[in-house]
Amino acid sequence: MHLEVLRVSAELAATWLTRLHPYLHAPNSAWSGGSSVTSNDQLLALLEKNPGVRGALAHGIALNRACRIAVTAATIGWYVTTDARPDIDQSAWKDGVVTGARLEPGDPRLTLRNTMPSLAAGKTHRRRDDSREHLLHYLKSWNAWVELRTIKPLRRSPNETMPRISHQSAITAGTRNA
Repeated sequence: MHLEVLRVSAELAATWLTRLHPYLHAPNSAWSGGSSVTSNDQLLALLEKNPGVRGALAHGIALNRACRIAVTAATIGWYVTTDARPDIDQSAWKDGVVTGARLEPGDPRLTLRNTMPSLAAGKTHRRRDDSREHLLHYLKSWNAWVELRTIKPLRRSPNETMPRISHQSAITAGTRNA
């Protein structure tokens, strides 16, 4: 059983790494098809330049189990936000998305948590598991959470580009607990 878990984790890691590369280098291009192919050498270089990627998968799996966000999107979202904003303790972000406990309407964590099941089921988007679309929603929600903004509808506008990680912050390490 232990080998099976390692095999699945290796497959998930390879999958999300092939999506991390286009996010980092061409976030608004197609993430599928011939133009999105990532070579093994590129993946190895990505791992070497980003040693923190190995620890992100466990967070992505927990977020997926909680709200059906694609593991790939949740893993990339966790990794890029923690890498870009090490000044922010993200435990409250994860706890809020995972449990939904005591979250008020408009809380970005609750909005993400409520949006993902219909998105994952293909009810609000044509593809059942579009990690790029899921990542866009993750980053929009995370940015609102960091900026202490409320959001209710979580939709993708036509021609909307992949959000950049917010460096505006109403919070600093340890101050965003709710």
